[in-house]
Amino acid sequence: MPAYAGAAVYRDASITIDGTEYANQLTKARLVPDTPIQTVRTLVPDGAVVDVDSTTWTLELSGFQSIAVTGSGLADALSDAAQGEHLDVVLTPKKGAGLRKKTFTIVAVPVEFGGEQGNFMTFDATFPVVGEPVDGTAV
Repeated sequence: MPAYAGAAVYRDASITIDGTEYANQLTKARLVPDTPIQTVRTLVPDGAVVDVDSTTWTLELSGFQSIAVTGSGLADALSDAAQGEHLDVVLTPKKGAGLRKKTFTIVAVPVEFGGEQGNFMTFDATFPVVGEPVDGTAV
């Protein structure tokens, strides 16, 4: 059997948040589903009741902080946004016409500031997604 031809390396991605491109400031941008499943086994050998709840989504971001006095980076934009403000996001794992993209809205939360001596100042944050991401095709 030949190798899977659809495999892709995650690079040359695009992520816009409220219309601004931030891919050059991020090291990770990942949509993560959470689908709660509960199973209850009854006293009989084949007795099981399973419930699959609605999926919720989060966006995981990792990237650079900015130390500029005037907000110029994504970390600043996220921290300066009103907590709870909705921000529109378009995530395209690989640039190119005809490739997949996801469009969705996140809820703004502030990101960390500072770091460890001698290391790049970075942040890791998780943002709730409002509703379901919408599949699309990049142009």
